Amino acid sequence: MRTTEPQLELEIRTGDSLWQRVGRVFQQSGSMQFYDRHMLWASLILLALGLVMVASASLPTAERLTGNPFYFVTRHGFYMVLGTLGALLVLMIPVARWQTVSGWLCLLAIAMLAVVLVVGHTVNGATRWLKLGPFTLQVAEFAKLFFVIYMASYLDRRYDEVRKNWKGFMKALLVLGVLTVLLLAQPDLGTVVVLATTAMTMLWLAGARAVQFFGLVMTVLIAFVLLIAAEPYRMARVTSFMNPWDDPFNTGYQLTQSLMAFGRGDWLGQGLGNSVQKLQYLPEAHTDFILSVIGEELGFVGVLATILLVAFIVIKAMLLGQKALRQKRPFSGYLAQGIGIWFSLQAAVNMGAASGLIPTKGLTLPFVSYGGSSLLVMCAAMAILLRIDYEVRTGYRLQRSAGEAAQVKGGPRTARGGSR
Repeated sequence: MRTTEPQLELEIRTGDSLWQRVGRVFQQSGSMQFYDRHMLWASLILLALGLVMVASASLPTAERLTGNPFYFVTRHGFYMVLGTLGALLVLMIPVARWQTVSGWLCLLAIAMLAVVLVVGHTVNGATRWLKLGPFTLQVAEFAKLFFVIYMASYLDRRYDEVRKNWKGFMKALLVLGVLTVLLLAQPDLGTVVVLATTAMTMLWLAGARAVQFFGLVMTVLIAFVLLIAAEPYRMARVTSFMNPWDDPFNTGYQLTQSLMAFGRGDWLGQGLGNSVQKLQYLPEAHTDFILSVIGEELGFVGVLATILLVAFIVIKAMLLGQKALRQKRPFSGYLAQGIGIWFSLQAAVNMGAASGLIPTKGLTLPFVSYGGSSLLVMCAAMAILLRIDYEVRTGYRLQRSAGEAAQVKGGPRTARGGSR
């Protein structure tokens, strides 16, 4: 007897291979995908690479300084866990909330930089750290993120002023001037370079006039030349970077050891853990010069992979900013592009110093170098990018900012970072 009731069909799939499962993780076309998996995985791979390389590069130094060879890698792992938990919290905060508190964050950055000059911890002649019990906080790292948030908010609120007159353009740089004075008092010229270049690029992308932009560029370049000439140690760094082999045991010591590490690495490297330069030859092997250890142990292939991962995140952030601007989300767009610019500049300065392209500046390689403050801030910045991506994909909007409301009322506006 045949039944007319519908039959339940069960599909039994054969076991998928590992590569098929990995491929599905990176698929972009899923209707339920609310975030950019590619960007997330690129940052996680950099975090994993950083943990492995910090473990490899820091063992001799940790043994000499503390008697515990795993001292630095344990702390780095702790900050990774803390940064991940913090990123999950930041991911739940709507982007509009950051604009609401952008002014307070800027004031907090100024206050922290002022406090560190009074009660800060001094290392190698630089006062950049606050001691909080067993932890050490480098406030300049937090100032970078807070300043980018403030600049994105300013460009959203004062878009027309920035484009049409010098007043709006220069007002955006007043905060940068205050931060510059406080940072130079530490001293920390590297962070000043990153903040100034980030601010100028954000102003350019927001549509600042060419006369204003190039006038500012020339002013900043002249100021940097004067700052370098005013301090003998900065001038020594510049001259030694141009030819470090003239004084390989003094001013050119770091760079010559770094270049030897790259040279020993060749194409495929000496193998993980087999670096010789990290054995008390290369200073700051697990922080500023960790790329040199990557080059020595993993070779050209390892260095290229690191550069491509960083470039991938930067490109993703810039494209996300363009997408947000097209959806009339100016604050989100400027914030995403600002984070991308900052990320690229800091990575470029670190890589350039390690390879001898620019003078040493003491900046960490994002997600890779040892440094708790840098790791926490970078995880928070990545979480903000993922939150922007989520809101762009889903159309989520907590409230309209002043710039968004003006666009809706007065029609679309054009910036170099977006389209009509």
